[in-house]
Amino acid sequence: MSKLSSPSVSAIDLPIVFVDLETTGGSVGGDRITEVGVVEVGTGGVTRWSTLVDPGRPIPAFIQQLTGISDAMVRGAPTFEDIAPSLFERLAGKLFIAHNASFDRGFLRAEFQRVGLAFNPDVLCTVRLSRALFPAEKRHGLDALVERHALVPADRHRALADADLLWQFWGRLHTLVPTDALRMQIDRTTRRYRLAGEITDDLIESAPAGCGAYVFYGEAGEPLYVGRSVRVRQRIRAHLSGERRSSRELRMAQQVRRVEWRATGGELGALLVEAQWIGRLRPAFNRVPRVSKDDPVDAPWPFDSAVAFEDQDAAGDVRAFHVVDRWRYIGHAPSLDEAAALAAAAAPGAFELPTYRILQTHLARGLRALPLAGLATAGERMGAAV
Repeated sequence: MSKLSSPSVSAIDLPIVFVDLETTGGSVGGDRITEVGVVEVGTGGVTRWSTLVDPGRPIPAFIQQLTGISDAMVRGAPTFEDIAPSLFERLAGKLFIAHNASFDRGFLRAEFQRVGLAFNPDVLCTVRLSRALFPAEKRHGLDALVERHALVPADRHRALADADLLWQFWGRLHTLVPTDALRMQIDRTTRRYRLAGEITDDLIESAPAGCGAYVFYGEAGEPLYVGRSVRVRQRIRAHLSGERRSSRELRMAQQVRRVEWRATGGELGALLVEAQWIGRLRPAFNRVPRVSKDDPVDAPWPFDSAVAFEDQDAAGDVRAFHVVDRWRYIGHAPSLDEAAALAAAAAPGAFELPTYRILQTHLARGLRALPLAGLATAGERMGAAV
């Protein structure tokens, strides 16, 4: 352990840690850590710390060649369980900075989890930060940063030496980028564990990766905003993590305490769910569609019964069947039989102008309606069985 002098850190609050790991491979589930390097920056200065770690398994030959860490070197070194309490204390409550940070954070999180500790830091990836600050550059790997910013490596592919390169890169940024601009990009690229209220990064990870709709709620449970996306998880995180920074979105993000979502199987479903939720919830941050005197309060239903509309992905594969009856969106199902059961179980409802508008546009473009009347018996049987 040693202490160093500190370049300017004025673009961010302290404390922070620059972290690098060496591992037996790239699989969080199957590989283990062989070395940890930490450069810790606090009000008292800079502390460097590292240790080899016994992974409890052989290190592949190509990894030994890359890192210079051999089986003999880690034999007799502490296990991760041995260092976990002190390492956790060293990292806890600090901004976690790493290059390709999802790799390092993922390995540490898995190792800590194995010993019963929950490791959920706010994370800043220096790859993402470099891309944000220097968009004209094509390469943002650590070797590229060394060359571009005249960093001085003590070694390569050793944990502490690489963590120290990140610390040097950090110091260079404060001489190359105005403090306000640097602070803004750091804020935008930092991935925060607790995003809003009780919404954590873990919760966001459980949101649909693909198409869907979502609702943000405030302190008293009031609906704030309804949105849709072809990448729901990414969009929700963008709203709450500071990647989207209009003044309106900032005001909304500050009020969010809870989020709900629904996977829709495709873009048509996302449109229908979003429109239905906006009409029903009247969220404060949505622009509610205007109703003109020419808009119908009801409209003839051009089919004999409820119908389903296929929703396809970019490859043309059917992802869902959306059930509509008398211009009211009922929901979606993965098969026509289940769509029929959904239609048969639906209670009567009121005409939905947004659904009418969306489907009129899509029908004019050739959207095909699939009658469900002939499938009702099979569908009802399926529903009864459920």
